[in-house]
Amino acid sequence: MSGLRISVIGGGVMGETLISAWRASGVQDIAVSEPRAERAAELVERYDITSADAETAVTGANVIVLAVKPHHVAEVAEQIAGSVRSDAVIVSVAAGVTTATMESRLPDGIAVVRAMPNTPAVIGQGMFGVSPGSSVSSEQLDLVVELLEGAGKVAVVDESQQDAVTAVSGSGPAYVFYLAEAMIDGGVAAGLDEPTARRLAQQTLLGASALLAGSEESPAELRRRVTSPNGTTHAAITTFDEQGAGDALRAGVAACAARAHELSQDGS
Repeated sequence: MSGLRISVIGGGVMGETLISAWRASGVQDIAVSEPRAERAAELVERYDITSADAETAVTGANVIVLAVKPHHVAEVAEQIAGSVRSDAVIVSVAAGVTTATMESRLPDGIAVVRAMPNTPAVIGQGMFGVSPGSSVSSEQLDLVVELLEGAGKVAVVDESQQDAVTAVSGSGPAYVFYLAEAMIDGGVAAGLDEPTARRLAQQTLLGASALLAGSEESPAELRRRVTSPNGTTHAAITTFDEQGAGDALRAGVAACAARAHELSQDGS
């Protein structure tokens, strides 16, 4: 990525995650704009990057990442509007902020991409749902996808599907942690000590996820293969069904998508 200059506005967890991934992949020219001086200095020292105010940081940048809180995105976009080069692409990782909202705060024709990350990006195992705005070229989209793949996997979706992306992958890690909590609590109730129950649950979730990712079979088929009639797993799955666990999870995903839609409307 010779000649690439990236500006990251916001030095929080996701901003640092992306900086770390891009420095590891060999991107040399990265500038961060972070209002907390101590935090900015920490990032500069840790990753050998530069720090500046937002307007200075974006000057000359090919890619500008808005890694700020959703309610700050419009303000930041207006702040940097006069300093953005005409062929730059702006990537927002703020939940619920539409490309139209960002485009309305920037000069006409500026390319804007909306990306929904999730927390496993901090270990390079994230999932990003990416939607291009009205002025994004195929080359610019390819560049954004390539950059985000440094922190995980990327799915390009129509922006109308971003609420669903939020509900499945954006908030999804919390569902897995919720399941892990229940598995650990159940193990302790069955007689295990907490560290052992936690170790068993962690590796089971890790192994099952790897098996699912590497298999051509559906989750339902993989589940059926380990559910012998009238066996131990059958007893558990039957109880889950009787207690409405599957319906509760589906309802939770729907509620998350609905809330994501509400937030995107509030930010329009």
